[in-house]
Amino acid sequence: MDFDLTNQPEIVQQAYAYVLQGWEIAHEWLVSPAAWSQFGLLAAAFLLAWLLTRRLRPWLTRVLTPEASRQSLLASTRRFLLIFVPLLLPLLAWAFTGIGESLTRAIFNSGAVIAFGKRVFLLLAARILVREIVQDGFLKVLGRMILLPVMALYAVGLLDVATERLNELTVSLGNIEFTLMSVIRGIIAGSILFWLGRWSNDQTGAYIHKQEDMRPATRQLAAKAAEFSIFGLAFLLLMNIVGIPLTSLAVLGGAIGVGLGLGLQKIASNYISGIILLLEGQATVGDYVELDSGEAGTIVKTTARAMILETYDGRWIVVPNEDFITTRVINYSDQGSANRYEAPFSVSYKTDINLVPDIVEAAVAKHPGVLDTPYPPDCELRGFGDSGVDFAVEFWVNGIDDGANKYTSDVLFLIWNALKDHDIEIPYPHRVIELQHPTESPAPEAQEA
Repeated sequence: MDFDLTNQPEIVQQAYAYVLQGWEIAHEWLVSPAAWSQFGLLAAAFLLAWLLTRRLRPWLTRVLTPEASRQSLLASTRRFLLIFVPLLLPLLAWAFTGIGESLTRAIFNSGAVIAFGKRVFLLLAARILVREIVQDGFLKVLGRMILLPVMALYAVGLLDVATERLNELTVSLGNIEFTLMSVIRGIIAGSILFWLGRWSNDQTGAYIHKQEDMRPATRQLAAKAAEFSIFGLAFLLLMNIVGIPLTSLAVLGGAIGVGLGLGLQKIASNYISGIILLLEGQATVGDYVELDSGEAGTIVKTTARAMILETYDGRWIVVPNEDFITTRVINYSDQGSANRYEAPFSVSYKTDINLVPDIVEAAVAKHPGVLDTPYPPDCELRGFGDSGVDFAVEFWVNGIDDGANKYTSDVLFLIWNALKDHDIEIPYPHRVIELQHPTESPAPEAQEA
């Protein structure tokens, strides 16, 4: 395989040199007894790993699978470890191959073949990781485009050469200078760090929200503080991995400060207002609020910038946090406080109205949602209408009379049935029409006379 490539481009000559080097290594392995023994050890290591995997995988799956109803931190950790069970075969093969490598180097003073096998098993582990374990779309694409090619270069022994070439290529951004290898390393490390950060944030947030002893606003504040801490730490680690000194970010920090002072005042105000709301607990998830602008709904989500309100017709309203600080807000829920409503009705003038309050109050008190405190149901005489005597019953409930709760409707049904049971007539409008006949005028003939 001796060709004259002096007139060809440099990249073709280098590729030919690598092919020639690979051919020489393969030829040496094929005629070497030490190489054949290492191939045998690789086969034996893989077979042993396969047999152990058949026995260990069902046991590990059974041990790491928690009950579906359990949502504790330990159960979540077990579910997380369960997704890595498919890596058992290549990792066991890699471990057994490592043991065989130490033996062959001690006996033959050579272990190139078995070292190549170890790298191949790691390539298989990376392939399983990308295809079966990683579910996030971005990480899956990243694994296919970067991780698998890197592991393939490592398996064939060209990773050091590629790393050296990437380290020679530098990129300058103002006063910051870094190599192309740093960019690739930063993308890989950043993706892993922020993926782990997102998972850690989800687990931490779920754990904090289960602490019923804490006030809802305190839970929200703790969850936000944990989120900022986790991703802040991930960002600092990423800067360290990429090799960018934090002092070089001073200019960027100054630019951000100027931006906050000029164009980002509203955003900064909303962020600060969100922190104040979490600290004071004026409005939190689950509260039904009405803004001064007339917008009303239940708070379903709080973010660093805005509150998300859900109306009873299914619409979501994004309200900036600043509006909760600078305008009047009516909080109907206030973390479980009672609200008062009233249901108007009328009875006939033929009714003994002295009996109505006791009958109606007793009927309304039977509703499971009506409270005895701060006040029991109170039936009041409101006036004498055109068609009947007007009453209204006031009652207190925990919640809002809308959406899933129909308190006023239920109370009116109770009033109707109670009045019917006591033969009390509910009036409807009556109108009396008087027809007046005009006096007969004299006949035309008589007028002419």
